[in-house]
Amino acid sequence: MRFLTRIIAMSRAVRLGRQFRDIERGIGELSVPARKQLALLAMKEFACAAKSEFPHLYGTPPDQRYLPWGAGTDIGFERARSENLQVRLRGAAMWLAVAYHETKDTPYADLQALHRQLLRVLRTLKESAAGSSDAAMAEWAAREAAA
Repeated sequence: MRFLTRIIAMSRAVRLGRQFRDIERGIGELSVPARKQLALLAMKEFACAAKSEFPHLYGTPPDQRYLPWGAGTDIGFERARSENLQVRLRGAAMWLAVAYHETKDTPYADLQALHRQLLRVLRTLKESAAGSSDAAMAEWAAREAAA
């Protein structure tokens, strides 16, 4: 059974890693104002996910709550590939929030490496938002720095 669990975790890490590379590339192509907007949206998505009963299942339809993992990353990824900038930003923010919670306390090395990469991207977003005059963004950056 451990072998099967390990294979499932490894296949999930491969899928999330592939999605992460596309998300990261998309974030790199954003303008500075769009990155600031993404940081604000990510902050909101993280807050909503944290309020959820199971943060790693955030965005998953209620009838799919008992699957091995949620649909939040897939939904966010599809939105992040949209032609519309606002939909793309909201999808990337959702993907980042769900993937963060899904990889947060994992015992698997592949998913831990992905979590570290996510933290790096989130730190970059936070730094790009640090120059923002928006009070909510400054508060979020201060909270994250304290954590």
